[in-house]
Amino acid sequence: MFVPQAFAQAAQGGDPGMMGQIIGLAPLVLIFVAFYFLMIRPQQRRMKALQTSIAEAKKGDTVVTAGGLVGKITKVEDRYFELELGPNVRVRAVKGTIAEVTPLGGKPAND
Repeated sequence: MFVPQAFAQAAQGGDPGMMGQIIGLAPLVLIFVAFYFLMIRPQQRRMKALQTSIAEAKKGDTVVTAGGLVGKITKVEDRYFELELGPNVRVRAVKGTIAEVTPLGGKPAND
């Protein structure tokens, strides 16, 4: 009973053609473009800036690791930093785990 009506409704629509398909894809393309400019591109810029600051980090700079440890760089190696977390407390951290670098003589907190 319902099947012949369904076939009849599908036959009435006809072929949307090439223009109908393009108009149907337009919202998806617009959403992708919006995501690119609002989310993907700014994230790529932040990552590039972080990688540059890690590559330029030197002895005396303060860093924050991804685990939340804050320390001062005492030694720079190829893949590692040696960080001083407190008096006589030194650890080695992989450069890839650094989340933020504050240069030596950075801006005071109360300015």
